[in-house]
Amino acid sequence: MNPLNLRELIVNFLNEDLGITGDWSSLPLKGRRVRGALIAKEDFVLCGAPFFEEVFRVLDAGASFRWKFKEGEEVKEGQVVGEVLSDAGALLSAERTALNLLQRLSGIATNTRSYAEVLRGSPVKLLDTRKTTPGLRVFEKYATRVGGAVNHRFGLFDAVMVKDNHIKAYGGVERAVRAVREVIPATMKVEVEVESWQELQEALKVIELIDLIMLDNWKEEEVEEAVKLIRERDGRVKVELSGGITRERLKKVRELPVDFVSTSRLITAAKWVDISLEVEFEHP
Repeated sequence: MNPLNLRELIVNFLNEDLGITGDWSSLPLKGRRVRGALIAKEDFVLCGAPFFEEVFRVLDAGASFRWKFKEGEEVKEGQVVGEVLSDAGALLSAERTALNLLQRLSGIATNTRSYAEVLRGSPVKLLDTRKTTPGLRVFEKYATRVGGAVNHRFGLFDAVMVKDNHIKAYGGVERAVRAVREVIPATMKVEVEVESWQELQEALKVIELIDLIMLDNWKEEEVEEAVKLIRERDGRVKVELSGGITRERLKKVRELPVDFVSTSRLITAAKWVDISLEVEFEHP
């Protein structure tokens, strides 16, 4: 991500908390240096340290950090995650925003890791989706990657996905695929979501224009036959399975002949992890 865009987002996050006047509770502390320790209140996968640091640096360019763990490493309850040395006023003003990001992203990475572990050793790759919190997509997709997933398209601009409503609006799979192929750059990939055998047959008619077919809400016993049809027609085309993906179901999916499995639950079902920031002592 462009560092300028990242900083602009974080400034907006801070403005939400600081408003026009700033932090009245911490104003008298400006100029004093303090050290804060991050304490894990539960087990989790650490994610978001670079963003955590940037929040503090917006208010104190001289803030320094010492991390006990790296991004993606597992932290146990009670352990010190890291330390921040900063101006006391800046530290207390930035504390909540920084923690909100760290707790949210660590929660997503932790949840994603639990899904990725089920697929460990399988050629099936785990994908995230565009079901993200508005304004937080760059952070949340970063977190799924730290947790072990592969990012799907970032937005509507970097790849085509012909979904059910597109198919209805265009009047069929074939019409939709041909229409978008006429307007997109030659290097852009096209994915088509199919929900039935009929839609799959339509997709096969224009398979040379398709890069990836998503089998949406297909039963495991139907997937193998569907993939066989696709591979026989064009071995270049990748296959993604989506819809109703749970950790329990992944135990079956890992054995299926698909390339990818995607689920919004990596983000939508994630909960914040509990991390506290405790000021330990004044630094002279």
